[in-house]
Amino acid sequence: MNDTAALPRLVIFDVDGTLSDSQGDIIGSMVDAFDGEGLTPPARDAILGIVGLSLDVAMPHLAPEVDAATCVRLVEGYKVAYMQRRVTAGASHSPLYAGMRELVETLAAQPGTLLGIATGKSRRGLVALLENHGLTGVFQTIQVADDHPSKPHPSMILTALAETGVAAERAVMIGDTTFDIDMAHAAGVAAIAVDWGYHPTGALAHAAGQAGTPATLLAEIDRLTKETAA
Repeated sequence: MNDTAALPRLVIFDVDGTLSDSQGDIIGSMVDAFDGEGLTPPARDAILGIVGLSLDVAMPHLAPEVDAATCVRLVEGYKVAYMQRRVTAGASHSPLYAGMRELVETLAAQPGTLLGIATGKSRRGLVALLENHGLTGVFQTIQVADDHPSKPHPSMILTALAETGVAAERAVMIGDTTFDIDMAHAAGVAAIAVDWGYHPTGALAHAAGQAGTPATLLAEIDRLTKETAA
């Protein structure tokens, strides 16, 4: 490998819409939360449009007409509904996208490659998802909504870099929303947009890389972290 590739690299993944397909659970839980308050649920596209934001930031976007107390109840209603769906679904909850387990396992097996997560999910929700898919312990740095300002604030990525000691130019953020791409830009890290997630691909054109399959995603990770064959 070249001199740059000899340095550690960090590959940071978003979760919902990137690693796992959670849209059915997200939409259903949001509908349940709004129904519980006697409110008309937002449209599907509106709900998917806020995926990636922390719930306390997302909810006022979905229900701008309600007061702060109602937003708090909507957030709690969503959390309860989502947890119930997770328990009911068991192993079938939020399935991984085809090929993503293999990609993560390939990267995890590479010396000098560290893996991270930056997600708008809660720690409880993320831990449950990783346990469900047998991925506990695979990621060296995990950043969740509990501990940071909402995306696109760069706090999650900056903390991941600090925890791993990896330089920004040797890190890449992988996501499916504008929030992921903008967060990466704010942190000085290259971003790769995947086209199987929740935001229109046209809105992600400002990413440094684009990927339509796990195989092309791996190639883009190598290109943007300057990884080359020995």
